[in-house]
Amino acid sequence: MNTPVAPTTPPRGVYLITPDESDTARLLARVEPLLANGATCLQYRNKTASPALRQAQAAALQPLCAAHGVPLIINDDVALAQEVGAAGVHLGAEDGDIAAARALLGAQAIIGTSCYDSLERAQAGAAAGASYVAFGAFFPTTTKVTKSRASVDLLRQSAALGVPRVAIGGLTPDNVGPIIAAGADLVAVVSGIFAAPDPVAALRACLARFQDPIA
Repeated sequence: MNTPVAPTTPPRGVYLITPDESDTARLLARVEPLLANGATCLQYRNKTASPALRQAQAAALQPLCAAHGVPLIINDDVALAQEVGAAGVHLGAEDGDIAAARALLGAQAIIGTSCYDSLERAQAGAAAGASYVAFGAFFPTTTKVTKSRASVDLLRQSAALGVPRVAIGGLTPDNVGPIIAAGADLVAVVSGIFAAPDPVAALRACLARFQDPIA
């Protein structure tokens, strides 16, 4: 069993989330150029994979992320995060307790929580020790079924939380500007980058919005 690494909370930038990909070699080939070109952190999420495939893919991604100095965060599975030595875990509403995850992964682990369109949930998450809070969906998305729609006003209202805020849901290089201008520290992107004709160019375009959100 590997010991989790101890990164700091990711700075501002692009929070890359993996697409569902059954071919591990292809997954690594798709991810590596993005790690090399400025992705701030990577969340491994594959809702269609078997437990064995998820373990294999997470274990393969961890050294790749480490080689590029990019924290690996595991979606919804604290035990898997601990097993592969990931930087942390992202927890949805039904995916466990922040304090329990912290106890298992350690004080320096990155532990994020989905807050959907709820400032109250974000306040509770920050108080419980979350490393970051995530709001969404900001735009329609085909990546997953969403029941909430977050607004830029929510980002402005959450400025005093004291933890980084992640925006997610239908984000692309063309629409992240106002989200960043409203206060998102990280923009979480799946198909807006991975499904782009040139994923590296899409990543760079998203990163550029942090320098000039209204470009």
